[in-house]
Amino acid sequence: MPNEKRVITLFSTKGGVGKTFITANLGVAISWYQNRRVCVVDLDINAIGDMAHILGLKPKVSLVDLVAQFKENPNTKIDDFLIDGPGGIKFISAVLKPQQIARLEHSIIKEIFINLLQSFDFVLVDGGANFNEILMTIFNYSNLILLIVTPDILSIYQTRWVIETLQEMSFPLKMFKIVLNRSESPSSISRQEVMVSLPIEIIALLPSEGRAVNFSVNQGIPLVLENPRCRLSMKIQDIADKLVSREDLFISQFEIEKLKIKNEMILEKPAEFWLTRQMVEGESKVESTADKSDDLIITVKRKIHNRLIEELNLKRLDLQVFSDPQKTKDLKEKASQMIGNLLVEEMGGFITSEEARKRLIKEIVDEALGLGPLEEFLADPEITDIMVNNKDEIYIERKGKIELTNKKFTSNEQVRTVIERIIAPIGRHIDESVPMVDARLPDGSRVNAIIPPLSLTGPTLTIRKFRRDKFKIEELISINTLNKPMADFLKACVLSRKNMIVSGGTGSGKTTVLNVLSEFIPDNERIITIEDAAELRLHQTHWIRLESRPPNIEGKGAITIRDLFRNSLRMRPDRIIIGECRGQETLDMLQAMNTGHDGSMTTLHANSTHDVLVRLDSLILMSGIELPIRAIREMISSAIDIIVHTARLSDGSRKVVQITEVAGMLDEIHINLKDIFVFKQTGVDSQGNVLGYFTATGYIPTFFQDIKTRGIYLSEDIFKPAVT
Repeated sequence: MPNEKRVITLFSTKGGVGKTFITANLGVAISWYQNRRVCVVDLDINAIGDMAHILGLKPKVSLVDLVAQFKENPNTKIDDFLIDGPGGIKFISAVLKPQQIARLEHSIIKEIFINLLQSFDFVLVDGGANFNEILMTIFNYSNLILLIVTPDILSIYQTRWVIETLQEMSFPLKMFKIVLNRSESPSSISRQEVMVSLPIEIIALLPSEGRAVNFSVNQGIPLVLENPRCRLSMKIQDIADKLVSREDLFISQFEIEKLKIKNEMILEKPAEFWLTRQMVEGESKVESTADKSDDLIITVKRKIHNRLIEELNLKRLDLQVFSDPQKTKDLKEKASQMIGNLLVEEMGGFITSEEARKRLIKEIVDEALGLGPLEEFLADPEITDIMVNNKDEIYIERKGKIELTNKKFTSNEQVRTVIERIIAPIGRHIDESVPMVDARLPDGSRVNAIIPPLSLTGPTLTIRKFRRDKFKIEELISINTLNKPMADFLKACVLSRKNMIVSGGTGSGKTTVLNVLSEFIPDNERIITIEDAAELRLHQTHWIRLESRPPNIEGKGAITIRDLFRNSLRMRPDRIIIGECRGQETLDMLQAMNTGHDGSMTTLHANSTHDVLVRLDSLILMSGIELPIRAIREMISSAIDIIVHTARLSDGSRKVVQITEVAGMLDEIHINLKDIFVFKQTGVDSQGNVLGYFTATGYIPTFFQDIKTRGIYLSEDIFKPAVT
């Protein structure tokens, strides 16, 4: 005798297959001939009263009444709502009238079923013929789903559709068994043909006994009691014997509680939940501690991952598959169904929560075919950076603040696999001979990877996420990155073709500001953007994008920013935008700005507007050109008009903290920098938020008249300091 209590649901979307008749008689057979405590539940809301008639019962209360009472008092005695049926069964119908259907609440029914298992060895459910929330709740708590099939094309077709639909919902094939009714009907499809069409076990072949069945139904006496020696009765008794004696027909059930789907990943914080309920002897049994369940999940995931590698032949899978979205999608769908089946085998049970199942399956698919634990972070719009230090340390930046996550890779090898999965479709390669690489994800996110022997802590991966929606200047104003007078001034600078540098530290928002500034460029101008990894997004139609290329495996074929910049000068640009100046191209850019390519823009790493000058000096000197510092400074002062400096403050917010004019030379070697707008920090509040305000300094830029001459309206009042 099995130790666990059993919920068995009988189902078919096709009417007239004998489902209700089989459910009623099977429940009676298990109770009467196998001496087990049985409750039969009629959930077929399309055939109200049919099962009660087959059992010869006239119920006066139903599941609707029990739900209402249970809702008020969870300690309600369920036995008071069950009626005695033939053969010693207990019976309850879902509803007695069609208008009661809307009052069935699936969340309460779940609790009722858990309580039923405290009193009964078997709960048999007639699931009806339609998918609905109540049926899905019962399916989630079933140990076995018996699909009633007749040997005809329509029944087989609909049953196959049911199996495929439930497979998509992560129900394993092992959960389904077939009862083939009227198996000896003339001109019927053979058992072999049914087995080929439906890939699950047929546990019973029921003969046609039309006369006996009709007599039983008309009398209101179950066939297994009214005519126990007829062939159909004996076959139903055989099924009852199998259900009592064969444990392999059933799947154990587990619940995962304290699941915070909104804020956490399932199985991500094992200390916050555990496998809490295993239906053994009808009692809630704590499976183990959080650590033990965590070990179980990790072990299961590794086993399933290894089996996927074998069955899908992942080791020989062409990584170019991942550059084709449709092929990737098909592969993941195939893997998801396979994992749903493997989970039951490896865990020895079925997770009752559909959300939990899907989350666990998604995690395994992501590890096997996606970017593993990084998938969740890539999908979160609030996360801007993902930093993998090694298999055990994954940091993210959310709202400007860095935090350590509790996500982990299963091994350093998995980190390497994810890196290769990212870079292979775009023709990049990483190994000990080429141990670092820059790349870009299909959505535009920027990726840097570095592996041993250069990285001593293990494979390291950094992803700067690409924002799906481009920032507008109004949005930057609304989040207090700058104020409207500053925005109006910057717009006027772009329209009047001033050369601009956006400076700041790492992650301070330089590229975002550069993107916003580019929005102001007139649509009739020819724009060329040059980047290491394409991040700029312009709305203008006459826009040419150029991206540098690293060397190949042999160290050849590199195309640098400088190469692209020199080539762009032959492409008749109105404006040139360089994503970031970091090398020899700096000198070329300054020369271009001095020779007619006004309105050009770039970004530069620096800690302040004054540090921009030092940084430019260094980059020019590093280019190998021997120029006196005086010549360099004169070139800078004549080429650059405006420096926009960004910073990430202590609370994680990003702001434009300085807008400075490069106002010519003070003397032979010193450049005159004049702040036009600044952010003045006044303190920090109790929550750590930076307090302060934007203000003009009172300085009016030397090119203000030029702005007005070009017909660009800009009020002189914006340069008046804020009154505090």
